[in-house]
Amino acid sequence: MNKCIERLYNGIIKENPTFVLMLGMCPTLATTTSAINGLGMGLTTTAVLVFSNLIISALRNIIPDRVRIPSYIVIVASLVTIVQLLLQAYLPSLNDALGIFIPLIVVNCIILGRAEAYAAKNGPLESAFDGIGMGLGFALALTCIGLVRELLGSGSAFGFAIIPEDYRISIFGLAPGAFFVLAGLTALQNKFKMPSATNVEGNGSVLACGGDCMHCSGSACMANHATLETRRLQAEEDALKAKQAALAAKQAAVAKEQSELSEKLNKNS
Repeated sequence: MNKCIERLYNGIIKENPTFVLMLGMCPTLATTTSAINGLGMGLTTTAVLVFSNLIISALRNIIPDRVRIPSYIVIVASLVTIVQLLLQAYLPSLNDALGIFIPLIVVNCIILGRAEAYAAKNGPLESAFDGIGMGLGFALALTCIGLVRELLGSGSAFGFAIIPEDYRISIFGLAPGAFFVLAGLTALQNKFKMPSATNVEGNGSVLACGGDCMHCSGSACMANHATLETRRLQAEEDALKAKQAALAAKQAAVAKEQSELSEKLNKNS
């Protein structure tokens, strides 16, 4: 249970997919025109993430390694279809507001990244809690961004008017407003040295790439970290085997020299 709680904490705070890992920027920027839209998109993604992690983890020993990515996409696409049909039936206004970004959950790098990096290597319960943590972290981030944009752009919060019309900044309700809010949050992270993908300093990471996600060619996929770590461990193992082989060869050479020396002494005697 402690591991499950740790997965919740990691997803919401320590490894927040939006504010820390800087993943899923497309729906983050496009659907956060209001707090309700951000919350709806976040919870929709959470539902898909939890069930996809659960199913992929349960089938991890059955799915062949060569077709694992297509299999993950089929599973995620099926879940997205179910969620979209439920939204159309029970929340048509939210479905219309989110539009094309609901089907695009299929290729959300957060979902595929967690499937590859965590669900494919851990049990169903831990994977489900990992999905809950990451999903709630994503929903929290989108709700915060949407709330700031709605408050400054429309003068309201969750549909309730707060700021008079004369004091509203309408650009925050438009597409550039999403970049302004995200840039402001990122600037605050850098100012206070909070962990994020844009303020990694030095090479203190155990990852082969140094942990600098901003300049990493594989920064679009969370599975890159696990892959690099696996390669580093494999390289260390290969180096140890080579060292042991060299030592064994040296010992064999010394033993051969001793044997030859013993034969010469026996002949002389």
